[in-house]
Amino acid sequence: MTASSSPSGFAFSARARHAEPVMGTVVSFDVPFSARRDGSLDAAVAWLHWVDRVFSPYRPDSDVSRLADGTVTAGGCAPEVAEVIEACAFVSELSGGYFTASPWGRFDPSGYVKGWAVERAAAILSAAGSASHLVNGGGDVQCVGARPGANPAPWRVGIADPRNRGALALVVEASDCSVATSGTAERGAHIANPRTGEAASGLASITVAGPRLALADACATAAFAMGPDLARDWTESLEGYEAYAITEAGGTWQTAGFGAYIARD
Repeated sequence: MTASSSPSGFAFSARARHAEPVMGTVVSFDVPFSARRDGSLDAAVAWLHWVDRVFSPYRPDSDVSRLADGTVTAGGCAPEVAEVIEACAFVSELSGGYFTASPWGRFDPSGYVKGWAVERAAAILSAAGSASHLVNGGGDVQCVGARPGANPAPWRVGIADPRNRGALALVVEASDCSVATSGTAERGAHIANPRTGEAASGLASITVAGPRLALADACATAAFAMGPDLARDWTESLEGYEAYAITEAGGTWQTAGFGAYIARD
């Protein structure tokens, strides 16, 4: 039976799913099957591995490690390093210094890079013609278009419960949108408060939803570093971005517009 002769009369496009271990996590793809044929899925995966080689703070030969060690200047690195440094400076200013490219006192722009890399991987697929795909990098998700089907609907993204391993705190719905979560569910206490030089406290997780994953991811990191009181007012002020937080004590709060993202069923 061909797609056009399906009983419902709807044409369904075949989908491909792929999970790639990279950047210290697993990046999963839900893409049209055409992305396998035209090479755009391979190109997106290759991009992520290139980012890992250039930006990993755990590889002694990466540009980031060599820059942190002082054995090279930004001018001697891949051009994208300067792009990331500039973007980190912007988010640092936006957040009053709570976002930093040098957490724990050493250059490491990971708080921006993962979201930026996943967002660009999704853009590679879009440039090849895909109008419906999702790229999920360890909980940082870029959704393009709507979830395909007879009745296209928003993509559904589960938000991990940081206080109950394996459970979901809630499910959000997103179309042409990004969802980024910073917290302790995947990596434990790993985000520094640059004002104190110690691990951030007060929040168990914070999720930021908005158009661009690079900015959503960095803002989630900054908000987590702030702690619950400052983060609530700051995320409320972010134009085009909304937030949902879970405190270490188990309480929750959300910005005024976040309710529009919460799945109702």
